[in-house]
Amino acid sequence: MKVSLFERLTVSRQKRLERLKNRVIAYLSGVPPEEISEDQKQILQSLKKNGITVFPYEFTSKYNPADIPISFDSIQKLYYTPWEGGNLYFKNGSQEKKAQRYFNSLRLEQDPQSPHRYLTEQFDVTTNDVIADVGAAEGNFSLSVIARAKHVYLFEPEQRWVKALKATFAPWKEKVTIVEKFVSDKTSEKSITLDDFFNENQEVNFIKADVEGSEVSLIRGAENLITRQKKLKMAVCTYHQQDDADLLESLLKAHGFQTSFSDGYMLYHYGRENIIKPPYLRKAVLRAIKN
Repeated sequence: MKVSLFERLTVSRQKRLERLKNRVIAYLSGVPPEEISEDQKQILQSLKKNGITVFPYEFTSKYNPADIPISFDSIQKLYYTPWEGGNLYFKNGSQEKKAQRYFNSLRLEQDPQSPHRYLTEQFDVTTNDVIADVGAAEGNFSLSVIARAKHVYLFEPEQRWVKALKATFAPWKEKVTIVEKFVSDKTSEKSITLDDFFNENQEVNFIKADVEGSEVSLIRGAENLITRQKKLKMAVCTYHQQDDADLLESLLKAHGFQTSFSDGYMLYHYGRENIIKPPYLRKAVLRAIKN
């Protein structure tokens, strides 16, 4: 019987992930008992018990995509789910089950126990903050804080998300600006630096950055902006590349930020250019405060 290309790719991916899982188990099992952390112990047990996931923790078991209510907006021709006092829309082409799976991944990311969680009680958006949401995607972060924000700038280059973002933030359109460009350290037809976007008198109070491994370039293109801000918080993703956490923390400390990482680790295994190597586990979100 002929095997389809999709089936071959699926089997190949499963084998690759199984090999990675075994490498991580072997690595963690080799950490001396007096040196292994509680997080590492939890992850080791989770890997032995379950398959490999980006969030190798037991809290993920409480989420079921089938529990998520999904509706179809016949005017927008988009699926959405009610969330955080609004409706979160999904990009063109999303089907109901696909939308459920996608939103379930967002719930996992922002669970109180998740290493990917942006905000805490101690590190939060405050009333009348001006927010730059860089790598907005579906806009879940900004929707969760839109009621408190003075203005939100949504930077999202993927055209398929733009229509969904406009639908999600229609009730707050007077205080939302959608910027359809990549944010980097260079300004061109398709990209922009934060230094070039915001003028010299612009106040920005909170920057959330999740740009698929381009976070270092983003910060280098925002040096003037972050230098002139007297008070600024940043939540920056650090898991896309193995060495991003150390590099990003050094960059922000050099700009006068106090920094701390979210609790726990991610085992991030996506991306063609993502080199997965010891120690395998990665810090996920760097929280930085300049005050």
